[in-house]
Amino acid sequence: MNQLHENIETVLGRIGDAARAAGRVPEEIILMGASKKQDPERIDEAVQAGLCLFGENRIQEAKQKIPLCSSRAQWEFIGHLQTNKVREAVAFFSCIQSVDSSRLAAELDQEADKQGKVLRVCVEINVGGEGAKHGLLPENAESEIELVARMRRLELVGLMTVPPFTVDPEGSRPYFAKLREMRDRLEIKLGLKLPVLSMGMSHDYVQAVAEGSTLVRVGTAIFGGRS
Repeated sequence: MNQLHENIETVLGRIGDAARAAGRVPEEIILMGASKKQDPERIDEAVQAGLCLFGENRIQEAKQKIPLCSSRAQWEFIGHLQTNKVREAVAFFSCIQSVDSSRLAAELDQEADKQGKVLRVCVEINVGGEGAKHGLLPENAESEIELVARMRRLELVGLMTVPPFTVDPEGSRPYFAKLREMRDRLEIKLGLKLPVLSMGMSHDYVQAVAEGSTLVRVGTAIFGGRS
């Protein structure tokens, strides 16, 4: 077993431990490899080790890399998406996790219609209200989410967040709990099903699982430091 395979097994083991400690079933949590700056050979190595879902955050890098990777790899977009990249995003990704406005959602909806596909999306929430980060502020999100949910070619499947960084990963917990509670309220109030809670990265995925994450986006803990 090589180092990459060992890393994946370690992360999966920690996810399982965190899930069981929270009274959850480990199989409820999906592991995504955050693959920014990882070359196709590295992606294929991860696929051979059993990891099949990958998240990219740059369209330019992704469109060059994805055609060179194993056909078993599945791709979702997790970065900030500019409207002038919508066509390529719809073409290359099965899900856009970082929808941060109904305007962007409308562009995705129109493009998905042109390409004859239904596109899964998550709405990104800026749980910490940080000015330097993208995402809807929690207090402004409900009406925007309702608009996204009405779009014909988009399937709204959940919420995503990147919490404020704290040296102690336990500092992320209140933000993860806030997103989970917000999801629960929205499901009841708007009559939606939002099964995906995309939260937790290498630094704090254990805490995210404890607070209800269904998908963790792990880069460094799998691939090592980026060059």
